[in-house]
Amino acid sequence: MINIVVLYHHCIEMLIILIFFLCHWYLAIFTQTFLQHRYASHGAFSMSKFWERFFYILAYIGQGSSYVSPRVYAIMHRMHHAYTDTDKDPHSPSYDSTAMSMMWRTRNFTSALFNNKVEIEDRFLKNLPDWRAMDRLAHFWPSRIGWIVFYILFYVRFAPSAWWYLLIPVHIVMLPLHGAVINWYAHKYGTVNFKMKNTSRNLIPMDLFLLGEAYHNNHHKNPSATNFGKHWYQVDPVYPVLLFFNWIHVIRINKIPKLSVVNVVV
Repeated sequence: MINIVVLYHHCIEMLIILIFFLCHWYLAIFTQTFLQHRYASHGAFSMSKFWERFFYILAYIGQGSSYVSPRVYAIMHRMHHAYTDTDKDPHSPSYDSTAMSMMWRTRNFTSALFNNKVEIEDRFLKNLPDWRAMDRLAHFWPSRIGWIVFYILFYVRFAPSAWWYLLIPVHIVMLPLHGAVINWYAHKYGTVNFKMKNTSRNLIPMDLFLLGEAYHNNHHKNPSATNFGKHWYQVDPVYPVLLFFNWIHVIRINKIPKLSVVNVVV
């Protein structure tokens, strides 16, 4: 009887950890693709200042210790589209030997952007969201450390064994991890729907893990598209969410030209 009770509690704790991990994973990638990527970088839709700040707060909660200012993210990402696979690309596997070295270079670049130590072309600065107070709070090191302490304490309380602690680093670097998967592997492996003058690939046929971000070749063809999928099997889980938000007037989807908008800054 005692063993059954112990096993029951073990399973409950394991379930709590799995739910926590999946919630963090998907909330982080959703807020990144929704706020930093589709909204701030490409202007795929518009929203009021109230909703913009609501999603800022949601991104802070969802991304935690790895939060990146939407303004900084948008500048960097617009430069990536304009200078893909050149020496001016902030993150290209063509100029780094490993994914880790690429992301470290990206980290240094975003830090310099945040601290206004990089001179940026005016074309990358148009229509940027900017909530300085939230960005300063989220980028403040005590804030990042606070989130890390929270992750550790959560696992200390609920993890059924020490092996589960191996997931803690994933929580800490959640956003850079997502970025490394796309910016490294989706420029090396996968399929091509559109022939481009860059190395972008669609990493996997059906992307339920990164909510459509893995359709990277599709995205480079039409950066401001609300639906990253182009074939019936390329499900973009965020697209119906955008349609729903548009229907209830949380956002307003912007009309984009049918022609490719590669290298065009919105």
